[in-house]
Amino acid sequence: MKSLKTVIWGLSVELVVSQEMSLSMTMSLRYEPSDPYALRAAFTVAGSDETVDWIIGRDLLADGLKGPAGEGDIRVWPADEHDLGDVYILLSPPAGTALLKAPAREIKAFLQETEAVVPRGAELRHFDLDALLVHFLAGG
Repeated sequence: MKSLKTVIWGLSVELVVSQEMSLSMTMSLRYEPSDPYALRAAFTVAGSDETVDWIIGRDLLADGLKGPAGEGDIRVWPADEHDLGDVYILLSPPAGTALLKAPAREIKAFLQETEAVVPRGAELRHFDLDALLVHFLAGG
C-alpha cells in the first residue's frame, strides 16, 4: 500500500461558557490516511499541557460546515447560515457538554488538505482491512 502523508492542523477555538463569556483553546486536528474515515482532535486550554482527545468522523465535520450534522456525542453546525464564518462543535461526553466555536474557513482548508490525500468516497481503498482484522483477532 502506498504511504501517504499525515495531515496535521492547529487552530484557535473558543469554548463557549455563556453568551457573554468564552475561553480560548487550541484545537489540533490530525488525519491519518490509515484511518481514512476519522479525524483526531486534541483540545488544549491556553497555558495548559493537558489535552482532551476526541475522534470525529471526517464526513461529520464536512457536513457540519453546510448544515446541522451528527447525533449523540458529537454535533456540528454553522454558526450563521449565510456565510462561512464560524462553526459550532458540541461535544457531549457522559460527564457533561462542551460547546466550541471554530473558524469554518480553517476547518474547510484542513478538510480540503485531507481530501487531497484521500478523496471523499475513496476511503475504502486506503483502509487497511488486514490490520483491522489482526487487531480484532488479537482482542484489541
